[in-house]
Amino acid sequence: MPSSPGNKPIPVKNGSPSSTPHDVQSAFASSFRSASPLAQEMLARDLAECSGDDEDVPIDTEAVHEEEDEDEEYDRSGPTLYRRPSGIAFGTIRPALGPGALDEPPVLTRIERTRSRDAERSLLRDNHLLPPKSQHHGPKQGLVGRASSLYRRLFSTKVPRRAGDEESPSPGGSPRIVVASDETSPLLSPSTRRRSSANEHDQLSGGAGGSGGLGSLNEQWEAAVAAGQIRTTWQREAKTIAIYSRSLIITFLLQYSLNVASIFAVGRLGTLELGAVSLASMTANITCYAPVQGLATSLDTLCAQAFGSGHKHLVGLQLQRMTYFLLLLLVPVAVIWLRAEPILATMIEPESAALAATYLRIALLGTPAYAAFEGGKRFVQAQGLFHATTYVLLVAAPTNALLNWLLVWKLGWGYVGAPTAVAITQNAMPLLLALYVWKVDGSQAWGGFRRSALKNWGPMIRLALPGMIMVVAEWFAFEILTLASGRLGVEFLAAQSVLVTVTSTTFQIPFPLSVAGSTRLANLIGAKLVDAAKTSAKVTIAGGVLVGLFNVTLLAVFRYQIPLLFTHDSEVIELVARTLPVCAVMQLFDGMAAVSHGLLRGIGRQEFGGYANLVCYYLVALPISFGLCFGLDWKLSGLWFGVTVGLLIVSLAEYWFTWRVDWHQAAREAEHRNASG
Repeated sequence: MPSSPGNKPIPVKNGSPSSTPHDVQSAFASSFRSASPLAQEMLARDLAECSGDDEDVPIDTEAVHEEEDEDEEYDRSGPTLYRRPSGIAFGTIRPALGPGALDEPPVLTRIERTRSRDAERSLLRDNHLLPPKSQHHGPKQGLVGRASSLYRRLFSTKVPRRAGDEESPSPGGSPRIVVASDETSPLLSPSTRRRSSANEHDQLSGGAGGSGGLGSLNEQWEAAVAAGQIRTTWQREAKTIAIYSRSLIITFLLQYSLNVASIFAVGRLGTLELGAVSLASMTANITCYAPVQGLATSLDTLCAQAFGSGHKHLVGLQLQRMTYFLLLLLVPVAVIWLRAEPILATMIEPESAALAATYLRIALLGTPAYAAFEGGKRFVQAQGLFHATTYVLLVAAPTNALLNWLLVWKLGWGYVGAPTAVAITQNAMPLLLALYVWKVDGSQAWGGFRRSALKNWGPMIRLALPGMIMVVAEWFAFEILTLASGRLGVEFLAAQSVLVTVTSTTFQIPFPLSVAGSTRLANLIGAKLVDAAKTSAKVTIAGGVLVGLFNVTLLAVFRYQIPLLFTHDSEVIELVARTLPVCAVMQLFDGMAAVSHGLLRGIGRQEFGGYANLVCYYLVALPISFGLCFGLDWKLSGLWFGVTVGLLIVSLAEYWFTWRVDWHQAAREAEHRNASG
């Protein structure tokens, strides 16, 4: 089938064994010395290893060619309106984003390409360039008609027709594509216009849905984009972002609930236990969970690159390599956790340090499984299986809550029951994910265990370290605040535990919203729809403000009821209630900062957001927090006031940068990345 001028060239599958240099050295030391792009370098070496290693799974060339034949029409039609979210590290406290400079253009699966096409059709229908899905039989009359008209005015995603829009119906009564005669017209070559006109009847005669051939749909899309005819409405963007957000919010809340369950279960044992479990959780985050998550974000690049090479079993190879690397890093973590009591006792009261160390010693049993699950998440996501993790959490989260109740209260284990429940749940999660891959989907990218996973670690480590630094640096600021509250006394540490838990729970709503907004923004920027991207950004900002105001109201109104969920200690309740108004104000700026960082990620400028966060946390927020807390004796209110000021400044800085940045340049850079990919 010939390629049309509007179509992108067929991407050449990278890394066939014949095109890979056979003199590549795969020894560990030599893997640090190559100047080629890291992910491609790693892929080339793995393919070279595959071609010479009899123990590796052989490449099913016939199956690869068959899949290429099936995908050929999709590749030629060049979908542009779908980008998967990547580089997201989320877990027990506050989700973070890895550095986007490492992100490669993701390789889309057939399902994802279908979603891209559906999104393009929806926008073409909204702009009256394709017939609607169903034909209406005239306007309704009376009260029903007025209600229907009001509903359409408020919620319809259709773009209102502008004065002067040409509307010449085709012989079938459907609207034709109108190529505006303005400064964008030269972007359409005469051959494109002729081909679009010739294929128009075939496209529109594909039924009410306007399915038609993918080639003609692509020409419709390219012509409309080049002519500046694709616009969007706030209703369309609100609907799209809401759909993107809902599954992310569920996933984030489920995973965060694994930590909240322990605090709920232990909090009613006493003030000392409540503070100790918070300190232990924060220590576990900063010394283990955050580094593991940050390092695992490199698999967003490596697994996607391997999956797109046509050699899907290399995805499993990358998973094995990262898992072995993480398990090695857990050895020093184990040493620190086993000797945590004397280390913590130098910073806080001995009783709290002893209980926190007990928690860490027991929770250590779940860390290898935690590392395996973090790698497994990226393994399934590289194949477009985003719901796999959600299904696992739908089982693991309720089980974890049940185990906490059973061990802490029903069986009378007390404090040690909480870390035991965490360890059991963490060990179950990779097993559940492996069961999903084995029985449902994803096993095609495994390929079995291979000795080559013990080689070629250099590029992986160089990709992984920046992600770890960025994630750990963000989390470390909250660890410092927790340690500072411990110096004020046991009651203050317990109150800080409640405040961190509450604010981190509420953060699980604006952060997924920002991920959804950045994904949609990347979609539109990648499709060169700058005006539509700006509309989507405004809707995301409005959504972040609304969510922030909701959280503000929630914390302000229920400031005396919320601490009762965790403890009955009157002094802790009073401390929490006194500090929650400051935390409530912080919610607005926290949501604004999350959304602003998402917008920067969507236009490919997320490095600015990462550095702005670090500067505002360490040069603004923490000095103000310590000055107010210890210098002016504001105690917990001072700690959280400093964080509030830091979040306000970082959100204003990021919105200013987003407003001043050249979005058209961002679209050109995205086009260049897509063409290179």
